[in-house]
Amino acid sequence: MVYHKLISGATFTDERGQLNFFNAFDMASIVRVYEIKHDNIDIIRAWQAHKNEMKWFYCHTGAFVMQLIEIDDFKQPSALLKPKRIVLEAKNPTILELSGGYATGFKAIEEGSTLQVFSDFSLNESKNDDFRYPIEKWEAEW
Repeated sequence: MVYHKLISGATFTDERGQLNFFNAFDMASIVRVYEIKHDNIDIIRAWQAHKNEMKWFYCHTGAFVMQLIEIDDFKQPSALLKPKRIVLEAKNPTILELSGGYATGFKAIEEGSTLQVFSDFSLNESKNDDFRYPIEKWEAEW
């Protein structure tokens, strides 16, 4: 089943500072984590897809526009597919959970933005489930 959902976090603030937390985020299947930092708001990373790998995206600094495209055929996806636009912002702690079956693209919309990515696949497993398409393949509102 191909799906995406947003997992809302919460924030606690007191005299010691701020704490963001995600009590509804089950990390049991995560085997790998990495971060992507965009210092330049002109950079667009698109389009990368996975048939089976599941990912979770969390913007802990700045903000990102995320574009999701549900792929109809991984060898020759339709050029008519329409992306779904989601904005992830550090000031509104949210995790985007994304099953396999999607192509993603993203762009920082604030300087110095950092996106944390969690995966249920090892790096080798991910490489064997990796599909890349040219940025011009689909038009998106960045």
